[in-house]
Amino acid sequence: MTVLDSLRPTPGLRVLITAGGSGIGATIARAFAEAGAHVHVCDIDRSALDRLATEAPKITSSVADASIAQDVDLVFDDVRGTLGGLDVLVNNAGIAGPTSGIEAIEAAQWDRTVAVNLNSHFLFARRAVPLLKESQANPSIVLMSSVAGRLGYAFRTPYAATKWAVVGLMKSLAVELGPRGVRVNAILPGTVEGERMNAVIAARAAATGRSVEAMRDEYVQKTSLRRMVTAQDVAAMSLFLCSPAARNVSGQAISVDANLETL
Repeated sequence: MTVLDSLRPTPGLRVLITAGGSGIGATIARAFAEAGAHVHVCDIDRSALDRLATEAPKITSSVADASIAQDVDLVFDDVRGTLGGLDVLVNNAGIAGPTSGIEAIEAAQWDRTVAVNLNSHFLFARRAVPLLKESQANPSIVLMSSVAGRLGYAFRTPYAATKWAVVGLMKSLAVELGPRGVRVNAILPGTVEGERMNAVIAARAAATGRSVEAMRDEYVQKTSLRRMVTAQDVAAMSLFLCSPAARNVSGQAISVDANLETL
């Protein structure tokens, strides 16, 4: 195998992506499918899954709330039927959570952010690991953290706390699963262009009394490259981490953020 060949994921990989109906998750799903993988996604949004099925009919799917154990069990029932096993888990589920000072955050908002952004990673990992241990295809887990998982993030404390926790989960699983040949890494996206980032910027502008335009420019100016990243950038890193070229890359928190210097 040449170096160039090793940069491509092995054709036929069996890949499960959570929150894969739209946004970054759907972009990752389409990228793996285009690389010759067999892809199954789950999402809480049935309409998003229907749109993805129209665009990429070979990608199979399940409707599920990634934070509910019973839903996760049903996803793996589907995975056994559609994929017959698993080589890659991309844990992408996450929500923005509330944007406000800590004293104004309700306990229910905190709990929901933790449930989706952290507990879902546990629920999927515990079901995926037995299948990954059986894989002979350079098995790996990719956890989606955030640049907020390495920087403090005022007015977004539940989100930042969960994203730091995801990095801790990744580091621990990399040590635990390495002897079984399963690699575990985390991707830390920065400001990713798209509808979700637009909502985050609008909410932060409202919380801080700034205009949306000024807040968007502030995000861009905080990056060394003076630009936002795209979902395609994150998908490209996902493919690399699951390729033979990354066979000795594990336990790493890799930022894809145009070198975001501060939040």
